Amino acid sequence: MTVVRKDTQLAQAVDLAREAAEEIAEAGTVGEHLGLVMEGERIGTHRFVCTARAYRGWTWAVTLARVPRSKHVTVCETNLLPGEDALLSPEWVPYAQRLAPGDLGAGDVLPYQEEDPRLVAGFEATGEDDVDQMAWWELGLGRARVLSAAGRSEAAQRWYDGRHGPRSEVATKALAPCSSCGYYVPMAGALRTVFGVCANEWSPSDGLVVSLDHGCGAHSETDVTTEGTDLVPVPLVDDLAYDVLDPDRTAGSSAG
Repeated sequence: MTVVRKDTQLAQAVDLAREAAEEIAEAGTVGEHLGLVMEGERIGTHRFVCTARAYRGWTWAVTLARVPRSKHVTVCETNLLPGEDALLSPEWVPYAQRLAPGDLGAGDVLPYQEEDPRLVAGFEATGEDDVDQMAWWELGLGRARVLSAAGRSEAAQRWYDGRHGPRSEVATKALAPCSSCGYYVPMAGALRTVFGVCANEWSPSDGLVVSLDHGCGAHSETDVTTEGTDLVPVPLVDDLAYDVLDPDRTAGSSAG
């Protein structure tokens, strides 16, 4: 690694560097001089503390240079650069990648993804008989692409792990699974072996995809448990129709 010798003319041009920083900085935000870093032969960068409250940890960097055999120093560029503890904005993420489920609203349109691993061409043979048959049938409906094996697997895992799979709280407390419920409507295609749709308006899963081993309290063949109750009425005493006798007085009268 070549060590660049410190340039005396550049090192002495602190005031010039400060003036250059103050020309673009907010008034009073160019602070203490932090030194000179040589970038190459006859070119170096002066750094100053940035005292702006919104830019804690940032520094003003002013690069100076001079031509050979000349003492005249000129300003090349002035920048505000982050330090090790500077507050930085998050790394920019494209819209299509930061979109989360539930973000899409009425009138919103997602960007077209030409290379979507979850889809394949509707007429493309996959090697799976049931999938290929579905693809040809769906092609007749005019769909250019259908779910790929990866797309089906991703959706199935998401549904199975979600609120309408077997491990949700409502499913673990259910008396019977959806597979034996009269309101369970099997799906078409390869996913019918694991999933269907609930058609019971009283169920929290009505109109939603549920797994065969999901369940809820609205199962068509279950019933509430009736607890036993005491049906013998408590006897009532009518004080208006009968005289209440004092047992002690009754016993004394009999003895006489």
